[in-house]
Amino acid sequence: MLRRILIAGVASALALLPLPVAAQADTPTGTVVPIRVTGDPAQRFNLVILGDGYTAADMPKFRADVDKHMNVLFTFEPFKSYRNYMNVYTVEIPSSVSGVSCDPDITSPQRNTPLHMEFWSGCDPQGVQRGLYMDENAATAYANLVPGTTAANRQILGIANSTTYGGIGGTYATASGGNAMSSLITPHELGHSLGGLQDEYDYYARGVRGDAYTGGEPDSVHHTLLTEQQMAQQQKKWWRWLGEPSEAGGTIGRYESGMYSSSGVWRPSAHSIMKTLGYYYDQVGREDMVKSISAKTSIVQDTTPTAQPIGADRVVFAEPMHPNSHQLTIAWSLDGQALSANGQQLDLRTLNLKAGKHKLTATVTDPTDFVRDPVIKQALTNTHTWTVDTAVKTPPTTTAVDFADTTETDRPIGADEVVFADTTHPTNQVVPVRWALDGNPLATTANDVDLKNLKLTGSHTLTATVGGKSRSWTVDATDPSTSYQLSNALLSVKKADGTSEYVYNGPFDMRLTAADDRTGSLVSEFRTDGDGWFNYFGWPTDSTQPWHFTPSGTEIDHLVYGKLGKPRLSPWDDATPSYGQHTIEYRTTDAAGNTGAAKSFQVNLLPAPPACTKTITGQHSGALVVTDGVTCLDHASVTGAIVVSPGASLVATGSTITGGVSASNANAVELLDTTVHGAASITGVTQDVTIVGGRVDGALVLSGNHTGARQPVVAGVAVTGALSCAGNAPAPSNIAAPNTVRGGAIGQCSGL
Repeated sequence: MLRRILIAGVASALALLPLPVAAQADTPTGTVVPIRVTGDPAQRFNLVILGDGYTAADMPKFRADVDKHMNVLFTFEPFKSYRNYMNVYTVEIPSSVSGVSCDPDITSPQRNTPLHMEFWSGCDPQGVQRGLYMDENAATAYANLVPGTTAANRQILGIANSTTYGGIGGTYATASGGNAMSSLITPHELGHSLGGLQDEYDYYARGVRGDAYTGGEPDSVHHTLLTEQQMAQQQKKWWRWLGEPSEAGGTIGRYESGMYSSSGVWRPSAHSIMKTLGYYYDQVGREDMVKSISAKTSIVQDTTPTAQPIGADRVVFAEPMHPNSHQLTIAWSLDGQALSANGQQLDLRTLNLKAGKHKLTATVTDPTDFVRDPVIKQALTNTHTWTVDTAVKTPPTTTAVDFADTTETDRPIGADEVVFADTTHPTNQVVPVRWALDGNPLATTANDVDLKNLKLTGSHTLTATVGGKSRSWTVDATDPSTSYQLSNALLSVKKADGTSEYVYNGPFDMRLTAADDRTGSLVSEFRTDGDGWFNYFGWPTDSTQPWHFTPSGTEIDHLVYGKLGKPRLSPWDDATPSYGQHTIEYRTTDAAGNTGAAKSFQVNLLPAPPACTKTITGQHSGALVVTDGVTCLDHASVTGAIVVSPGASLVATGSTITGGVSASNANAVELLDTTVHGAASITGVTQDVTIVGGRVDGALVLSGNHTGARQPVVAGVAVTGALSCAGNAPAPSNIAAPNTVRGGAIGQCSGL
């Protein structure tokens, strides 16, 4: 038996591989646990999450893994806006053993677990280590335990008790539960399994660059051979989004590589979650996912029956779905003429219809700006038609006034949420919903309240009353907070606008810590220089470790992480170091969906100093003449003047020099957080002059230094004498960190 799979990560390969033979085992009992229930499962899109390799003692871990996966998933659009379309259930299946097969190595044990989940594409020595298979028959059997769900209205996600990176997407999706990046595997694999999206990688196996694409125009909605001009002229592929800022960062355009090919095929964005875990879907993928989520349910949940003519003496209703972010529109018309009514309920008695038959129509439309394709827009439109016959008499109603369905009341709701309360539908009356906030009536009786319009802060109680019955929600309108912690910088500068700038000359770490006034998983993000928001998951090898920024990135398992500035993913991507000033923004989303306002800081990354050939620590008495190589002072104390000879270099870090510094025609001079008791004269240097932090008790002179592309830097230095600069090419910079100069700054340094 063959099946088509998509494997997460670089190895998320589209391939035909044999289905692994499942080991035989007694089938354990599964327990269905509702995680998020927004309505009747027969009328919702149901995400059914199955755990494998979790023993009874491991179940708290499974629940924590699910909580994290779901909180991350619901920060991704369109899952965030359409989470009311979804029910989420887990099936807890205690395993007799902990863990799954061939994890992490092909030589690791094969474990007899309920879903028979196996790394290495099913414990295949020729398989892909990150390919995490499960027994589809077993998965179906356990998913069938969730009442009201079928293959047509659900998506199965298998989560393995593993800290190894891996998953697949196809008919069903899988992901490891406890890896630092596991919660990002889930939306990636759902992109495959639910949305039919393809991988945007330029490789099939990590570390091996893909060949050029040689096929015809791809069926994939987010890959093409067309140029931007051809897309616009022919109105094909993502032409409607061209030139717009991408939700995944950068601009929607045409970026080469994808579908495991390094060239000859193009994708819409520089990066999206289908290329790099951590970024969002771009608009093209997001539009496709809206279509796919909506197709698993119906945007009209219930209506007055349409099969038989209805009387003109009744109330007609059309009950729509309720996205969290916006309201669906309902347009009513009678005999082709638009009516002013726009709610769910229409009282025909108020229309004073002429005797005879009439055509009544209700058109429900999702006006989301996530969709521009008219074909998809049409799929998000649902029209219902009734024949109204004045000769028909409606029987007396037997329906009591009550709630039919509402936004979940067992969780806090966010400040930007659309809250709904659907009612029963007696034929003889329009049922109003009376809303109150903290006991104060709101001026609406509609079935929806858009909390965004109320601009709430703090905590509130929202109440809906129907007849004599009420439902209440806690409104969490308090944004989460985010703080950052950086590794020690060469220099820290507090700016007039309250932001901070940090100067580094090498790698640095950033740890984000989130806090909220309520319990629940918090999802932090950051972005660099206005690029796409990126999920902060710690570090790929350990979620407890901070993010590690370097000028060119760090290669881990043949992928590259943490390049400051323009990111890179594959080792062969542009590794040009990202020196200079960069802005890093950060924010957090809480369990209620509130996203705190982004804050920012700046870093200025300088090139690393030259490598030391001699290092001095501790005390050094007497003058020091650097005649050759690179002499480094590492938190040293030098009593005596330092002279740097032509062709030699000095790098002083956190040191004290009593006696002054003189360098003429040297290769490099770097004084980093160093105090010089005396004057400093640096002339004719040919490669590098960097003076950051610290102080100079005397005059500081920079003259005739010609350092090429590397601009001399004098930043954050306290100078008690004059700061004099002349004939330097290029002119020195303070990299936005002003110096404190008592004796005046003159020449090229007058503005520093």
